[in-house]
Amino acid sequence: MNTLTTAQVRALLDSGAGVRLIDVRSPGEFAASHIPGSANVPLDVLRRHSAQLRAEHDDHVVLVCRSGVRARDAYAIAAATGLPAVSVLDGGLNTWESQGAPVNRGRGTWAMERQVRMVAGGIVLAGVAGSVVWRPATWVAGAIGAGLAFSALTDTCAMARALSVLPWNRAAQARPDSETLAALTARS
Repeated sequence: MNTLTTAQVRALLDSGAGVRLIDVRSPGEFAASHIPGSANVPLDVLRRHSAQLRAEHDDHVVLVCRSGVRARDAYAIAAATGLPAVSVLDGGLNTWESQGAPVNRGRGTWAMERQVRMVAGGIVLAGVAGSVVWRPATWVAGAIGAGLAFSALTDTCAMARALSVLPWNRAAQARPDSETLAALTARS
């Protein structure tokens, strides 16, 4: 996998070369903050239409998410379809921001990792509190713990996938998938 640092991406953008920043987070996360000039092509859209990915351009594509995990997943999809010149922003938007690179801020949702922590923590707390009344509720907390451990071992997250389809993680006016994919594949 090809990764680029924040400095390398900024140099590419400043060089005037054809570069497409593709943010693979949910539309709600993208609305909250994103790199100026980036386009939102959510990971679930890439998964659904992976067989249709064909670039009509020679631009370098840089995949971005909050920390780099979803961008690496998107990279695997792009590499399997033969998209040329694809890289991942190393450390994602977290590193981009920490190095003082520009970010557009708006109204949107919490980052997916934060949503997962909130939901998992809430379920564990409810399970432990519920066990005071009904002892088997403790198993709910155990199941969430097992799910989080599995998530860490496999570098996947079923809870994040489920949360990504909730209304607040979608754009207010969702574009058709074909328009969304055009940001990645169509000629400028």
